[in-house]
Amino acid sequence: MQIAVIGVGYVGLVTAAGLAESGNEVVGYDIATEKIQKLRRGESPIYEPGLDRLLARNTRENRLRFTTDLREALQDAELIFLALPTPPGAQGAADLSYLFQAAEAIADALSSTSNNHSPALSRIIITKSTVPVGTARKLQTFFQERVPHLSIHVASNPEFLREGYAVEDFLKPDRVVIGTPEPTVGEKLRTLYLPYTRQGNPIYLMDWESAELTKYAANAFLAMRISFMNELARLCEKVGANIDQVRLGMGADSRIGRRYLFAGVGYGGSCFPKDTLALAHIAHEHALSLRLVEATIAINQEQRSFFIDKIWQYYRGNVRGRTFAVWGIAFKPDTDDIRDAPSLTVLPWLLEHQAQVRVYDPAALDNLKTMHPEWRLDHANSAYEALHNADALIILTEWSEFRQIDWQRARTNLKEPVIFDGRNLYEPIEAEKAGFDYLSIGRRSVYAYSSSSSRIPS
Repeated sequence: MQIAVIGVGYVGLVTAAGLAESGNEVVGYDIATEKIQKLRRGESPIYEPGLDRLLARNTRENRLRFTTDLREALQDAELIFLALPTPPGAQGAADLSYLFQAAEAIADALSSTSNNHSPALSRIIITKSTVPVGTARKLQTFFQERVPHLSIHVASNPEFLREGYAVEDFLKPDRVVIGTPEPTVGEKLRTLYLPYTRQGNPIYLMDWESAELTKYAANAFLAMRISFMNELARLCEKVGANIDQVRLGMGADSRIGRRYLFAGVGYGGSCFPKDTLALAHIAHEHALSLRLVEATIAINQEQRSFFIDKIWQYYRGNVRGRTFAVWGIAFKPDTDDIRDAPSLTVLPWLLEHQAQVRVYDPAALDNLKTMHPEWRLDHANSAYEALHNADALIILTEWSEFRQIDWQRARTNLKEPVIFDGRNLYEPIEAEKAGFDYLSIGRRSVYAYSSSSSRIPS
């Protein structure tokens, strides 16, 4: 099939490469000239495992190309995917301005292009972005009014990509959700996705509104599981339980399952924070209150403060002049995405309280420099370089390279053997044996020495 992908950010780029992989001819369009030039050179503008190979292979086979010319992108496209940002507004509502600006441009371009096609090509415009319920219907009305002489059908096809696993998720999806009132459109998109569901994973055809709400509901439910475990972790610390053991006992129940039950410093990224806020806003617009969703949002924000308080209490309200090594800036491993990452709460708190901060992340440091050039941070080239002469280590992302710590090397590099672990990477008993004060989430805090140790300020 001939496909155009409008917007080659995170979702759009994976979608374009993934669709080309099954033999479709795909054109990726974006207004960002520098990004397109980089893609034409065979370089990916984002860090995502496996994406570089996918881009290189399909570009080499001439199934995938990139342009800043919208008319070129749309000229022969049967399917037009909209993969544009929908950031949260002041009240949490999704900002659809990018989407409708693109719709205006597409209408103009298609109207112009159709003059060279007789009869005009029938187009399917698919929202891949996460959009509020009712958006596909509004887009359909827009195109019917704006270009009534053209045959345009709008469909909803929400993405369910996990950063760090996005290529795998696209090529082997758990499910494909397609929202459309038109059976012919549904069949066209079902045919498009058949190569990716050969193992029997389902393709669900439904109405626009159900498809749009499915994406919000899925993300809100996963976020709710994380917030539940984080709140339960606080109780574990009060009663002397171990959240890891509780997690194992819970997850063994087939009705619950093992995934998204890890306690930590809170969720972040481009989806969970934005989508929970948007879902709550959608409910308010219909005079409803989704109390579980609202509690999920509140608990996630509180969890960051809960973790910060561990540092504050340990140093008895004074971190001024101390040096902290921070491992992990990205909101999760295997991505360079720092949007709404817990690090963006912890780092400014440390700086505000006049601490020195040395950071290391395998992929996200450049994004941190770009987003917050005003922060006075030292950037380390390796995990152990970050530890040199620091008063403590703070772990905020569970990168694989952090999981097997060399206790002796860490102790040699640190000024004091202290770890604040926001991702529960290590067993407390191992930290204790290595002579570390180790404070994690929902588990017994370990103090290798008594609370009167000289390294804990008086």
